[in-house]
Amino acid sequence: MKKNILMNQLSLRLTWVLSALLATAPAVWAQTIHVSPQGKDTWPGTAKKPVATLGRAQQLARQYGPDENVTVWMEDGTYYLPTPLRLTAEDSKRLPATVTFRARHTGKAIVSGGEELHLKWERQPDGIWTAAVTGQGDIDQLYINGIRQRMARFPNAEPGEGKNVFDTWTLQTSAPTDPDRNPLAPERTARWKHPEGGYLHAMHNYLWGDMHWRITGKKADGTLEREGGWQNNRPSEMHPVYRMVENIREELDAPGEWYHDANEHRLYYLPTPGTDLQHAKVEVVRLTHLMELDGSRERPVSGIRLKGLVFRHTRRTFMLNKEPLLRSDWTIYRGGAVVFNGASDCEIIDCEFDQTGGNAIFVNNYNRRLSFTGCHIHDSGANGISFVGDPATVRSPLFRYGPQDYARIDRKTGPQGDNFPQECTVEDCLITRTGRDEKQTAPIQISMAYRIRVSHCSIYDVPRAGINISEGTFGGHVIEHCDVFNTVLETGDHGSFNSWGRDRYWTPDVARVSDMVANTPDMSWWDMLEPNIIRDSRWRCDHGWDIDLDDGSSHYRIYNNLLLCGGLKLREGYDRIVTNNIIVNNTLHPHVWFRHSEDVFKHNIVFGAYRPAVMQSAIAADGKWGKELDYNLFAASKDEKDRFSVNQADLHSLTGDPQFIDAEAGDFRVADTSPAWLTGFQNFPTLDYGVRRPRLRAIAKTPALPAVRMNLHAPATTATNQRWMGAVLKEVRGSELSAFGVGFDKAGIAVESVADTSEAARTGLRAGDLIQAVNGERTVDFNTFSRWLQNSAAVREITLIREQQPLILQREP
Repeated sequence: MKKNILMNQLSLRLTWVLSALLATAPAVWAQTIHVSPQGKDTWPGTAKKPVATLGRAQQLARQYGPDENVTVWMEDGTYYLPTPLRLTAEDSKRLPATVTFRARHTGKAIVSGGEELHLKWERQPDGIWTAAVTGQGDIDQLYINGIRQRMARFPNAEPGEGKNVFDTWTLQTSAPTDPDRNPLAPERTARWKHPEGGYLHAMHNYLWGDMHWRITGKKADGTLEREGGWQNNRPSEMHPVYRMVENIREELDAPGEWYHDANEHRLYYLPTPGTDLQHAKVEVVRLTHLMELDGSRERPVSGIRLKGLVFRHTRRTFMLNKEPLLRSDWTIYRGGAVVFNGASDCEIIDCEFDQTGGNAIFVNNYNRRLSFTGCHIHDSGANGISFVGDPATVRSPLFRYGPQDYARIDRKTGPQGDNFPQECTVEDCLITRTGRDEKQTAPIQISMAYRIRVSHCSIYDVPRAGINISEGTFGGHVIEHCDVFNTVLETGDHGSFNSWGRDRYWTPDVARVSDMVANTPDMSWWDMLEPNIIRDSRWRCDHGWDIDLDDGSSHYRIYNNLLLCGGLKLREGYDRIVTNNIIVNNTLHPHVWFRHSEDVFKHNIVFGAYRPAVMQSAIAADGKWGKELDYNLFAASKDEKDRFSVNQADLHSLTGDPQFIDAEAGDFRVADTSPAWLTGFQNFPTLDYGVRRPRLRAIAKTPALPAVRMNLHAPATTATNQRWMGAVLKEVRGSELSAFGVGFDKAGIAVESVADTSEAARTGLRAGDLIQAVNGERTVDFNTFSRWLQNSAAVREITLIREQQPLILQREP
């Protein structure tokens, strides 16, 4: 009897303990909901009776408590959404509980913003097929058997290696005229009966991105009426060569092209060889967004996971891309296939974003601890993953390149508010061929955000930068273990990594910034909470710099990187500490530095003398550049190493063969006998970059490895300066033109220095000017300038560029 009483008491106590544990701990089991394109929304969502739509699955998932795990199993097939699936705080879970939308088989459940059309095709005598289309407005994109086709266009896309610019031209920074492929030639526009509804696309005149217009009509003289051109925050005239029109009926003349006549409700298509239209799957696009996680700081969407899905069929957004991102060159459209706005602790895992028309993923304003892992993003119209905050959190924001008003500036440090992405991660993702429609884009874009980490990503085949940070606001970002190459394929004056730092402290007048910071040393920190870090990554850019820190970029820590082609550019900024990097066949490019910039360049391996531009701005009273440029190994001659010793650079650096272990195989570690060890250089792994998942590694490309070129005995190549009217002049061409903020077709004569009482000073010339013409005659080098060197009295007018703006100086006889 006593034994039974004791057992009952023990059982009761165990029940109390278990009840207490269950009351305080989340459930360890998962509720399951099943959805299938062959299901019915009137069914209960079981494995045998799945629901048909994600909207109904969402309703069923909401029936479970915030601490219950829920898995929505998505069977194979395409889920055509009538409207974007909107997840709110009502769908949230309390960590560690989650609600997971998961493909039964990775890559087989497709979330689509399109619609399948079942058409009756008829073949015309000219080989073009046509079909009646009812119930459709404008058709933005057409997919045949899963592949996006091209709108009828001119000039036509041309297959071939290097045909990158609008898939037609091989990029040339100084493109020759191409009158036979000018879409705006009067003889061509005269052929178009109704061009309204067509689009005009053009590159920026300096190749700093692109611009787009919608054609609204045609004037009596044959010129086009159009609206748009707002897609670039450094606007210019359209490029004289790189232009393309599409959605013009008369230009339907190449296989794979199509045209939709909205008035006749007919679709016209010229099939590619081998296409059986009678049995082909035909899809069009309707939605701009597929999923929207829409919460707030007070009630965020949390605990949502998307796993193994494919996102496809979203509308192009180049005409919606209007908002300027502070003083960067960018504008942005705040949208994408998946949009996060007010979310926390959400994940996208092992998903594919296939041919989305705009951004693939957009993280907008307040978001915390989002994670994107194992994703394959390819062929998007705009960006891959964008993190963009609210400009209202930036103190004294400006929205176009230009001067700062220091008299009215807010001098408080840091943001006002927290309406921006923070502590988010992109890891083990393959992102390639973004920017199919919009060229001022990037696979990873960061603006007005804090502590974004990008790790083990493979990024390549893109029109502009692989990773772009638009300004210093608010720093703390980490880029690591990434493989970024084949970038800047359609644009110019950029790098595989690009940043700007046109923050509150910055103004285009470099001398003025130097003076301001001398009086207020913490100015460059006003908008940055922490430094940005670039480490342990491999970079290659054949059309610019491997790493390009542009206007004002400050507070970077760059170490243990392998740069394979374009070198490292540091334009004016503060506190860039660059250590222990290998810059193969290239070197440091210092441009327009501030005085006392506190920049450090140590323990690196470079292959030649530095390539400065307009560095007279950097020279302190003792002639020194930055804080310390020293203890580097030059795989070049002593003359190359010593070229800038007058600026106290590399007084303790060494020259010699780095003795790479196996550069042909990508192993750029140095041997035990390398002189690099004596400079303080330390080996780091040079073979493990980019994605790690086997399924991604199996399809990811890697960069071409360069043949190492070094000459340890060649004398240094020195630029020849000329004196003219009391000024020191220098020829400038190629990448040096970036320092003047002009395109590479603006080669000219740079003014290195001007004596205070000289004739040049009385004429109005200043150090940093770039002379383009004299008396209306173009001057690109000393040969074209020679007559004015010999006869300065004949000079009446000097056309130049100053602080990136054109200027004409008149000279009295």
